[in-house]
Amino acid sequence: MLVENILQTKGVLVHTLPETGTLADAVALLNRHNIGAVVITATNGSIIGILSERDIVRRLGTDPANTLNLRIADCMVRGVVTGTPVTPIDEVMERMTNFRIRHMPIVDGDTLVGIISIGDVVKFKIEEVEQEASALREYIAS
Repeated sequence: MLVENILQTKGVLVHTLPETGTLADAVALLNRHNIGAVVITATNGSIIGILSERDIVRRLGTDPANTLNLRIADCMVRGVVTGTPVTPIDEVMERMTNFRIRHMPIVDGDTLVGIISIGDVVKFKIEEVEQEASALREYIAS
């Protein structure tokens, strides 16, 4: 199965912010949409970073009083690990494990077309196993 299978079910909405924003802006967006990461984009829409809840918590641990005033550019992760709509799910799982990430933006060329989380991948894999088990039960019963 491919990433596009997850995106067909989940949808392709991706929340983004510019790197000029503050962590307070990012926290507000994460809370408003109940998401765990925001993709940071340049004015032309290209991905320049990603900021997750974990990144914010790490900053809070070092300077809690001033963290929300920090610029996103100073806290985000650059060199974002991405996938494409035709990336196999097993490859996504491997990348997420190897790079210790929970969110992967999905690009088609230079265009951001979606984002998937480890939760999306796990849900998809569970559904896949349930479908296989159901098919086996039907095969055995016939």
